[in-house]
Amino acid sequence: MSEYRRLYRQEGWYFFTVVTYNREKILTRPDNLKRLRLSFHSVMKKLPFKMDAVVILPDHIHCIWRLPPDDDDFSTRWRLIKRYFSISMNASLTKRAEKNVWQRRFWEHLLRNGKDCQIHVDYIHYNPVKHGYVQSPYDWPYGSFRRAVKRGLYPTDWGAMEPPDIRGMNLE
Repeated sequence: MSEYRRLYRQEGWYFFTVVTYNREKILTRPDNLKRLRLSFHSVMKKLPFKMDAVVILPDHIHCIWRLPPDDDDFSTRWRLIKRYFSISMNASLTKRAEKNVWQRRFWEHLLRNGKDCQIHVDYIHYNPVKHGYVQSPYDWPYGSFRRAVKRGLYPTDWGAMEPPDIRGMNLE
């Protein structure tokens, strides 16, 4: 059994990677996108957090969350998001009677400072290009890049070439 221990920090700033079961390409189907958005919104109402950046690819999600003061419980949030998303799906069951929709675990990284955060935001926004889905992050509709462009954080043509700060990063 793994001895992995998660690093929980109140008011933490985290990068996450969450992957579908067997990397099934289900997340960008229109009905599943809607289900995923509703799952996030339901959990955010019950257990608030801010999502600073996100990208939804067919088989995984990357995002950055900021947790509120006096709260470090990102695990419950992910459990509920996965559960709400999976409830109405027709999927086989595991030995633990869980639906085979998501990988059991998720990967998290506590962001240490503004530079660490910016590198991970860049990684998130460049991810659809990295996987060959589009030529530019602006062309990918399932993420926060276009919102970041509107806020003046990126030029529209950013990411046509791999940014040097994320070259070689693989957080899949």
